[in-house]
Amino acid sequence: MKKFVALYMGDGTQPAQPSPEIIAKGMAAWTKWMSDHASIIADSGGPLGTTKKASKAGITDIRNKVAGYVVVEADSHEAAAKLFENHPHFAIFPGDSVEIMEVLPVPTR
Repeated sequence: MKKFVALYMGDGTQPAQPSPEIIAKGMAAWTKWMSDHASIIADSGGPLGTTKKASKAGITDIRNKVAGYVVVEADSHEAAAKLFENHPHFAIFPGDSVEIMEVLPVPTR
């Protein structure tokens, strides 16, 4: 099977803190999703914190829309994407989307 990185994307804003009820409902759904897909999760990932950018110009603090990640295994890109249909990230929490990318082999000479 191929590996895919799934990035949980926010909408780029700082939404108000969800109510405890929404958090509890969302975490229960997220835990169920992770449990239901345990056999294909290669790295359970997690939420991500603030971002630093390292470049030729130095190190700076930046913002992006990546809120977390998980690595899954699937037979195809389409199959990997289908795993995230109606995912709790955007079905319950205020997340924007999940972006799925295949992990490609490192080129050799």
